[in-house]
Amino acid sequence: MAGTHTRRWPKRLLTGAGLVAAVLLVLALGVAAWVWVHLGRSLPQTDGTATLTGLSAEVIVERDAHGTPTISGASRIDVARALGFIHAQDRFFQMDLARRRAAGELAEILGRTALPTDRASRLHRFRDRAARVLAAASADERAQVEAYTAGVNAGLAALRAAPFEYLLLRATPKPWQAEDSVLVIASMFFSLQDATGTAEARAGALYDVFPAPLAEFLNATTSDWDTPLLGDALPAPVPPGPEVFDLRTAAPVQEPINGGSAVPTLALDMTEVEADSRGSNNWAVAGSRTADGRAILANDMHLGLSVPNIWYRASLVWTGSSGRPMQATGVTLPGVPSLIVGSNGTIAWGFTNTTADWTDRVRLTLAGDDHTRYLTPDGPRSFEVTQETIAVAGEASETLEVRGTIWGPVVGPDTQGRLHAIAWVAHHPEGLNLRLSAMENAASLDEALTIASLSGVPGQNCVLADRDGHIAWTVAGRIPRRAGFDGRLPASWADGTRRWDGWYSPAEYPRVVNPDSGVIVTANNRVVSGRDLERLGDGGYDPGARGRQIRDGLLAIDRADIDDMLRVQLDDRALLMERWRDLALSVLTDTATTTPGRQQFRRLLQETWTGHASTDSVGYRLARQFRLTVAELALAPFVARVRTLEPGFPSTPGRSLEGAVWALLTHRPAHLLDPKYADWPALVLGAIDRTVTALSADGRRPGLDARTWGEANTLQAQHPITRAVPQLGRWLDLPRQPLPGDSHMPRFQSATAGASERLAVSPGHEAAGYFHMPGGQSGHPRSPHYRDGHDAWVRGIPTPFLPGPTVARLVLRP
Repeated sequence: MAGTHTRRWPKRLLTGAGLVAAVLLVLALGVAAWVWVHLGRSLPQTDGTATLTGLSAEVIVERDAHGTPTISGASRIDVARALGFIHAQDRFFQMDLARRRAAGELAEILGRTALPTDRASRLHRFRDRAARVLAAASADERAQVEAYTAGVNAGLAALRAAPFEYLLLRATPKPWQAEDSVLVIASMFFSLQDATGTAEARAGALYDVFPAPLAEFLNATTSDWDTPLLGDALPAPVPPGPEVFDLRTAAPVQEPINGGSAVPTLALDMTEVEADSRGSNNWAVAGSRTADGRAILANDMHLGLSVPNIWYRASLVWTGSSGRPMQATGVTLPGVPSLIVGSNGTIAWGFTNTTADWTDRVRLTLAGDDHTRYLTPDGPRSFEVTQETIAVAGEASETLEVRGTIWGPVVGPDTQGRLHAIAWVAHHPEGLNLRLSAMENAASLDEALTIASLSGVPGQNCVLADRDGHIAWTVAGRIPRRAGFDGRLPASWADGTRRWDGWYSPAEYPRVVNPDSGVIVTANNRVVSGRDLERLGDGGYDPGARGRQIRDGLLAIDRADIDDMLRVQLDDRALLMERWRDLALSVLTDTATTTPGRQQFRRLLQETWTGHASTDSVGYRLARQFRLTVAELALAPFVARVRTLEPGFPSTPGRSLEGAVWALLTHRPAHLLDPKYADWPALVLGAIDRTVTALSADGRRPGLDARTWGEANTLQAQHPITRAVPQLGRWLDLPRQPLPGDSHMPRFQSATAGASERLAVSPGHEAAGYFHMPGGQSGHPRSPHYRDGHDAWVRGIPTPFLPGPTVARLVLRP
C-alpha cells in the first residue's frame, strides 16, 4: 500500500503542475487580451464625425492608404485646430516628450534616469522663455498656436483611453499649453546646435596648451574637399613647422589632474562612431537644367531615428486671406501648427543644418572676492539666481539652482576654476519664434528669402525653388551681430569691446539666386567665404565630400528629372574612403606584410572593396575603421597633453578630423609624429594592426572576413519605451536590418541616424514628386500605419509626394 501511494505522487505533482501552468496561461492570455483591447481604445478616430469646438466651419480630414491626412478647412486657423486634433490622436506621447525635453520635465514621467537630461535643460529655462516668445509673437501667430492648442486638447480628450505609453508608465498626460509648441521648437535647437558651447570650450583648451599655429591646425575644419556654394574654397590646413612645436624635444606629458588618463585609449569595443559624423542634404536644380523646364527641390534631413519618426506628413488646404485657395504639402513637426518643409504650389523649401556658430562662451570675471557678482560693461552686477524644481516620478522633487547673467546662464566652473555664461540664439525671442509659418503663404522667392531670414529656427541652409524654374539659397534663422571677436574661442565680454550687437537684417544675409551652374547644393559643409563666413562663424563644418559628391553628380546629368534626384540621394559610393584604402595598401608592401593579420587585411581590402558603403563589403568597413584609428594614433600625443588639463577631452580634438589628419599623412612632419613610431608609415601600419585587433580579437565569430559593413551599420530605431524595457522591442521598434550608406556620402546612414525623410518636388507639379520616411504615420503599435512606409524608405522605392486616394474620411464639426 505504501509503495502504491508513493508511486501516485509524481502523477499528482504533474497533474498539479499542469493545472497551475494552465491557470497561468489563462491569466497571461487574459492580461494580453486586456492589454490588446485597452490599446485599441487609444487608436485615433479616422472615420465618421466628431465635434471640435471653436471651428468656424466644418473641416474634412481625408486619409490615404498610408494614413497621410489631407486637412481641408475654411481658414488656416481652422486647419491649425484640426491639425492639433490629429497630431494629438496619432502622436501625443512624442509631442509630450519633446516639450518635456526642452523644459527639463522628463523625470516627472520617466523617473530619476532622466534627471541628468532635465538638469542640463533647466539651465536654459525654456519654459520661461517660451512665455516671452508668445508675448512677442504677432496676433496671427498667437491665434494659430492657440487654435492648435485647443485642437490638441480636444483630440486627446476624444480618445477613449490615454495613449498606451501612459499605461506602461502609470502616468496621466498633461493638457497642452500654447507655450508647449514653442518648447517643441526649442527641442530642435537642442538637437541641432551646441547648447553649452562645448566645441568652443575644447578649442579654448587647445589654445591653452599649444602655441596658436598648432592649435589652429588641430582645430581646422577645412580640407581639400572644401566645396563652398558662395566664394572661393579655403586651403586645406598645413602643419606648422618645428619652430612652433616639436614632439621630439617637447617635455614629457605630466600626469593629468583629477585622476584622468594621460594616454588616450582606443575604442576597441568598436562603437565605430565618428566625431564629425552628421548629415542632411538639400539641393535645387533650376529649370534650365531639367528635362521639363521645372525647378526641382530635393531634401533629406538626417537626424536621429526613433519610433515614431520625428516628422508627420500632411497636406493642408484652406482659403487664403485674399480668397485664393491654398494647399501646402510636406512634413509637420508634432507639437507645432505649421508645415516645416514642403511645397505650396508656388514655392518649395527645404533645410539642412548650417553647422555655423550659434553659441558663444562668455568668460566671466568675478567682482574681486565677491562670488555673488560679476563684471559687466556697466560695472559689477549680481548673478540672477533661480530655484528650479524638478519633479521626479515616485520620488521627492529636486531643487536646482540656476545662475544667470546679462548674457545667458552660467556653466562651470571648468577644470581651471573658470565660470562661463552661455550666449545662444535660442535664448532670445528674435532667435526662437514662430515666423516660419509664413512660408506656407510665400508667393515669390524674394518673399520666401525674407521669411527665412526672420524665422526663429535653428540656423538652417534654406534652399528654395519656384514654379517658374528659379532657385535660391539663404540662411534661415537669426544671425547675431558679433562685435570685437569672431566667436571661435571663449572670451570675456566684461569691458564691452566684445558683444552681440543686435541681429543682421535680411538685406545683410548671404543669398544665392539662380547661379550660372543651375545647381544649389548644401550638405552641412561650409557654404560661404569672406565676410559672410565671418558673420556665420564656424560651428564645425562637414569636410565637404558629401556636398561635392552631390554637386558633381547633379552636374553630370544633362537634363535632370525627379527620378535622378532619388538616384543621387541613394548614392553610396565611397569616394572619400578610397584614398584611405589606397593609403593602407600603399604601406602593406610584401616586406611589411609580415603577420597573418596584415596579410588578411590586405587581401580583404583588395578583394571585397565594392567602391560603395554596401552592406556586403568587408573592405569598406576595414578602410573606415582604419581611418578612425589612424586619426586617434596621429593625434594621441596632442590629446594626451590636453588631457593633463581637461581629462575628458575627446580622442579627436578638432571640429573635423579629415583636414588635419590627412595633412599630417601627406606632409609627414617628423616633428609632429608620436616618438614611439619610427616614421609615418610605421604609424599607419600600427593603425592597421589595431584595426585588425579591434575587429577580430574580441571573440566574435567567425572572423575578420565576416566583418561586413552591414554588421556594423544595422538599423536600431527604437521607441523611447524600449530603451528601458527592451523586451517590448519586437512590438515597438523598427526591424533591425543592415543598411548601406555612411556619413561622407549622399546616402547618409548609421545605426541610429539617417534620412528622417526624403523628398523631391517641383512646385506647381507636386503630383510628380516622391516622398519617403522611416516608420509610418502613426505612433500606435496597433495601427496599420505604424510601420507601413518603412519598406519603401529602406529599399528606396519612390512613393507619391501627395497623399493618395481617400480610404478614411473624418468630418470635424463646430
